[in-house]
Order: sequence, then C-alpha cells, then structure tokens
Amino acid sequence: MGGNMNITASAAEVKTVGIIGAGLIGSGWAARCLAHGLTVIAWDPDKTVEKKFRANIENAWLVLEEIGLNANADMDRLTMVDDLDACASACDFFQENAPDNEKLKRDLITRVDTLAKPNAIIASSSSGILPTLLQRECKHPERVIIGHPFNPVYMLKLVEIMGGEETSNQTIKAAGAFYRSIGMRPLHCRKEIEGYISDRLQQAIFHEALYMIRMGVATSSEIDAAITGGAGRRWAMMGPMMTFHLAGGEGGLRNAMHHWSPEEVNPWTHLPAPDFTPELIEAAAGGCEQAQGNRTITDFEMRRDKCLLAIDKALQDFWFPESEDGWPEMIK
Repeated sequence: MGGNMNITASAAEVKTVGIIGAGLIGSGWAARCLAHGLTVIAWDPDKTVEKKFRANIENAWLVLEEIGLNANADMDRLTMVDDLDACASACDFFQENAPDNEKLKRDLITRVDTLAKPNAIIASSSSGILPTLLQRECKHPERVIIGHPFNPVYMLKLVEIMGGEETSNQTIKAAGAFYRSIGMRPLHCRKEIEGYISDRLQQAIFHEALYMIRMGVATSSEIDAAITGGAGRRWAMMGPMMTFHLAGGEGGLRNAMHHWSPEEVNPWTHLPAPDFTPELIEAAAGGCEQAQGNRTITDFEMRRDKCLLAIDKALQDFWFPESEDGWPEMIK
C-alpha cells in the first residue's frame, strides 16, 4: 500500500459524514452517525427515495434510543441534497453505498475524489469488489478503502476494512479510529480478496443450505433452526474457531485436528454454489415466505433488532484475551 496524500482528519475532526446512496445500507449508516451526534449529508440519484430513507432512520431510532444516544444526536442534523457536488465538498468522511456494480461505484468514487476535502477518506460499503479496482481512476487513491458493514448497520458493530494497492496505512488507521468513534468494531482484512472475510463464510453456509434444500434433506425453516438452536448460539459469543477449539477438550483444536480426518468430512459439504434453478429458488424462497406468513418485513426487522439488542447486552461482559475489549487489534 502506498500513496503520498496526507490524511490528517482524526476521528474527532470528523463532524459531517457524506452518505452516497440512500438505500437500506445508506440509511443504516446515516442512523448510526446521527445517533453519535454527527451531521449527515446524503445524496442519491433517485430523487424519490428521501421519504423511505427518512422512514428507515426513524424506525432505527426506536432501538437506538434504547441503546443510548449521544448528547448531540438529532435526526434534524440530516440533510438530503440533489447535487452530489454539494455533498462531496462539504463532508469530512464519505460512505458510498451504491449497488455492487464495479463501474457504477468506481465512477462515483472517482467523482467524489475530485471534489472532496484533501483529508477526507472515501469508504465503500461494497460487499465483494476489490478496492484496487475502485480506486484506480482516482487522483488520490491512497484515501479510498472498503468499509463493509452488516445489516442492520445501526446495530451490528462489525465493519470490515480493506485497502487497495495504493491505499495508505494512514488511511486504514484513520478509518478504523473513525469507525470506533461511532461504536463499531473494525476488522482489518489483511489482503485483498473478493467477498472479504465474513461474506465468504456466509456464502459457504448459504450454498450448502441450498444443496440440502434441493436434495430434500431440510426446508428453509429447518435450516434456520439448525443454526439458531445449535451452532449460532455458540457462534454469537465465540465464533466457529473457538467453538471447534472447545470441542477438542483439554487439548483444544490442536488435539482435535489430529483426530478429525479430512477424508471423513469431505463428503459432508459442497463448496461451489448449486445451480439456481427455478425449482430451487421456489423451494428456498417459498420456505422463507411460508415462515414469514402474514407478518411484514418491517415486523421481522423490529423483532430482529430486539433480539440483537438482547444478545448484545448478554454478551457485553464476555471477554477474550486478544485485546482489552475482547476484539483483535485492527492493525498490529
């Protein structure tokens, strides 16, 4: 990673955040930033999205109030503008949230780069595109990073940070400090890789679930029950690696791996995705729709947020020794 631009804006100096793209992820970022007392300027090419954008923030505000708001938190600190140039020239940090289309994102980021303050970082919420591809036409590529969040952004703390070939280490550190200042847990992806860390793991589980649905082994609801009633309960507090470590007994994972034969478990999974045939889509999506019943997606989102809040409260004192707060250091 290189670059020679001086990224001087500290987390404390970020007062105004630019939200580029006002969909579900953009509204989640906006709600989180507003809840932490920041000013938000948002832009979207679709001029009809503002009503939904503000409604999403209002829905998030209910649980954010329960979590606890910054003394300066105020939804009135949100402004939506029609002109991207006005947004780009006024903000200290940018979070781009356009659909995961490489050209679309690269064009937006390049445009923002030409207009933004010299010390402003530009982060993309992409869930899989390599940052080197997004920064390659920028005059100041060293300030462009991936800042990949998880839905709902206003509640889930994980954000994956990934730099491209020309991203500076100063940018990585400054972005990590900013995300921490708004209550997030930055995880540094050490090398560029499509899909980053978490989504690669999630896709492996999703694809295997689709195989079992296609084979008639389980329905969508039964797949979910297998996770929420078993592995997911343990993963919420310690993740899959520590779960396997405990499964090894006193000798831990090292002992377990001496006894677990790869040949024995290789037939258990299919890592490539199955063909998304109409029959498979109907079986998988239809099962979810049956479980949803007459409840709206908003109903499910509110129920999800309450569960996440309860889990977060239950785990707030859980600690691992990697760092004082139980999370790995973002940069060694």
